[in-house]
Amino acid sequence: MPYPEGFLKNRSTYEPGKYAVITTEGRVFNVIPGIEGCALSILASPKLGANFVQIVGTVSTEGKTTMPYGRAEGVESFLFVMDGEGTLNAEVDGRTETLTAGGYVYAPPGKGVSFASAGDAPVTILLYKQRFVPHPDPAVKRPWFVTGSIRDIAEQRYDSMDNVFVRDLLPTDQAFDMNFHTLAFLPGGCHPFVETHVQEHGMYIYQGEGLYLLDEQWLPVESGDFIWIAPFCKQACYGIGRERMEYIYSKDCHRDEAI
Repeated sequence: MPYPEGFLKNRSTYEPGKYAVITTEGRVFNVIPGIEGCALSILASPKLGANFVQIVGTVSTEGKTTMPYGRAEGVESFLFVMDGEGTLNAEVDGRTETLTAGGYVYAPPGKGVSFASAGDAPVTILLYKQRFVPHPDPAVKRPWFVTGSIRDIAEQRYDSMDNVFVRDLLPTDQAFDMNFHTLAFLPGGCHPFVETHVQEHGMYIYQGEGLYLLDEQWLPVESGDFIWIAPFCKQACYGIGRERMEYIYSKDCHRDEAI
């Protein structure tokens, strides 16, 4: 890397037990066993305080998994193609699915996600895994493989607001203990109220700019930033700038709390 111009700086911030904003400055690449030809950074793990692991990075034209990512007993995983001109081939329940920008795969507990570049161009991906919490009713079926693309999902108005839009990527079925959503704000759009709830979030901004309230701080955020929000941390967002702000985020759901 070249010598820096001026003082070293980094917008990342971390409040233990509350939130973290991990920006593109200062990220390092991590070796992930079972993944080759990829430049990946681990952005969240239990070491941060999160109940999940989230990774982002680039898959080269030779990138691939040599064993399914997240394949462990009781672990569910997720792959999302954020952008890029390339194509990924993902193995899904014995068949091959072709993923381009916006495409995703959810793998149920114990299965893991497998992918390989088609060799046409690099893509940027998000990888995620967490421990699955079974439904207390044994009659409720287990979750299943889900594939799709956000390009094929119609956006819905968020809380009846005309300038904020949401998509559900996974079925709203109690077989699933989590979901992924996209949330988009047109310039000037915002949450309808300051949220404080039991769910934690891992979110990655892939378009636009915003001001995010985390606990007591309003922080500027932009495309490429990752945000972890702990349970019950106050949160809200305004979309700013000249284009829509959009991010993908995880949310635990459909389960009671342990005691």
